[in-house]
Amino acid sequence: MRIAVTGSIATDHLMTFPGRFADQLIAEKLDCISLSFLVDGLEIRRGGVAANIAFGLGILGLNPLLIGAVGPDFGEYRNWLTRHGVDCAGVRESLRHHTARFVCTTDSDGNQIASFYPGAMSEDGEIRLAPFAEGSEGADLVLIGASDPGAMLSHTAECTSLGIPFAADPSQQLPRLEGPEIRSLVDGATYLFCNEYEEALIERKTGWTSADVLARVEVRVTTLGPAGARIERGTEAPLLVGPVTEENKADPTGTGDAFRAGFLAAVGWGLSLERAAQLGNLVAVSALETVGPQEYELKPVQVAGRLAEAYGDDAAAEIGAHYGG
Repeated sequence: MRIAVTGSIATDHLMTFPGRFADQLIAEKLDCISLSFLVDGLEIRRGGVAANIAFGLGILGLNPLLIGAVGPDFGEYRNWLTRHGVDCAGVRESLRHHTARFVCTTDSDGNQIASFYPGAMSEDGEIRLAPFAEGSEGADLVLIGASDPGAMLSHTAECTSLGIPFAADPSQQLPRLEGPEIRSLVDGATYLFCNEYEEALIERKTGWTSADVLARVEVRVTTLGPAGARIERGTEAPLLVGPVTEENKADPTGTGDAFRAGFLAAVGWGLSLERAAQLGNLVAVSALETVGPQEYELKPVQVAGRLAEAYGDDAAAEIGAHYGG
């Protein structure tokens, strides 16, 4: 199965301030703040939901097609993704903007001051999917991840008109989107990905009940954090898939994206939804145990061992037959 992934491609610039922001704020001067914080360190991490998902699919051997807009500063990042099995032929370089960037400073209390620069992501809507769908390899499934809202809507409409199955993954953009827009993004999806909060937000903003949503998508996949995942289809009983036990908790950033990568990889191999959720949980916990959303490794022996421990030998054997590292 050829999977195309659309959505944000970004870098995260993370800094740490050893003091407390609160100690630097003067109550009667909050209307004219002018502060500069001397920070202790800087970490630059590769990120963006589309790039994170494509990375996971790449190291699982699916050779996904990444589609999105970046700036002229993307060269090193492109090389990283290519080395990890991602086809970047769908990545367009902007002549006007840098790659999207998240800049965040965290103080000793865990408070954060951050900015997000959308940059080239604002041009995602100018990218058409048809040339990739009509190419020699085509696209069997398109994941439409969080990006410029206009791009998400146009990609969804184009998938519908071209008859390409799509996975709806609006995630971080749900607070910004209005009900009619969310309906357009969700209706007709082969897969709908969300967490429990996003599931409730979709229902509240669209005015749809849970049953209404399930009538409009083929499969709803809801991640449950440390409780695993829930898979629902139409009027069938929900399938609950428990988690893979975590060995440590290093960084939760990108765990949802990692789950999607594992889930879609198993779908691409033709495995059952249960196996897809099991692999998704394994990849998610691997990301959780590593600092950075694209720094985890999936060694076949360790993957097989953890799957067997969590889900039994049959699950490990079925998934292991497709993943050789």
